[in-house]
Amino acid sequence: MGKKCDLKNHTALVTGGAGGIGLEFSKVLAKMGADIIILDLNSERLEEAKKIISETALPNQVNISTFKADLTSDSIVEDIESFCRKNDLDPDILINNAGIFSFKPIIDTETRKIETFLNLHVRAVTLLSQWFASRRKEKRNGWMLNMSSMSCWMPMPGLAMYASTKSYIRVFTRSLHYEMKEFGVGVTVACPGGIATDLFGLPEKWKRFAVAIGVLQTPETFARKAVNKMLKKRKQYINGWLNRFSIFFVGILPTSARMLVKKQLLDKGITR
Repeated sequence: MGKKCDLKNHTALVTGGAGGIGLEFSKVLAKMGADIIILDLNSERLEEAKKIISETALPNQVNISTFKADLTSDSIVEDIESFCRKNDLDPDILINNAGIFSFKPIIDTETRKIETFLNLHVRAVTLLSQWFASRRKEKRNGWMLNMSSMSCWMPMPGLAMYASTKSYIRVFTRSLHYEMKEFGVGVTVACPGGIATDLFGLPEKWKRFAVAIGVLQTPETFARKAVNKMLKKRKQYINGWLNRFSIFFVGILPTSARMLVKKQLLDKGITR
């Protein structure tokens, strides 16, 4: 790969790459010189993201391709393969970032939403990982980063679909890491927690304070560090000392504490 941060002559495919943390991944990789394939469902965001990434990449002149696609489609792997072949693209970096979030009791979750969780977090991640790993096995190089979540250790009320599917991503990716190691392909799972996004609904001043004391991490910092771990072919990345420290304590939470979450949040209608 040459210098540590030199990704010239490399191409990264980022799912959900037109917004949020996905956009930050795209920007970080473009700064390192990688060409970017942005896959997203929102065509308007794709064009805006292309402009932002181009400006961020300067002085690097990187090629940025946009691909509007639905990752839950039955033909998603064939569609991506066709797009890459048609445009003479050969990605050697894959960021499986696209995902959804919901905070609702399972009995109140629409069947269509449950199917989207399964299709996006399980089926799409699995099939795209298989597609990418098969291609890179022959070439004996490549890097893959799959996005799990700190919630994969949190069987909490309201998080049944999100936590369980993110848990699948973590276990699947850890297993794939070992399978691909002998072929020189790095497979890393990131388990973010405490990212300063709008997910928590915090006012900006409190987000800035939380970042300053290390409770939250900015999306930019998380993306940069996660990419660094991926390029080093680490198995797993958990951001922040507090998140790593809290895994044990979340695991031993008594049922009474979990029921308090249900009563104070779910039963009062604070759902997403």
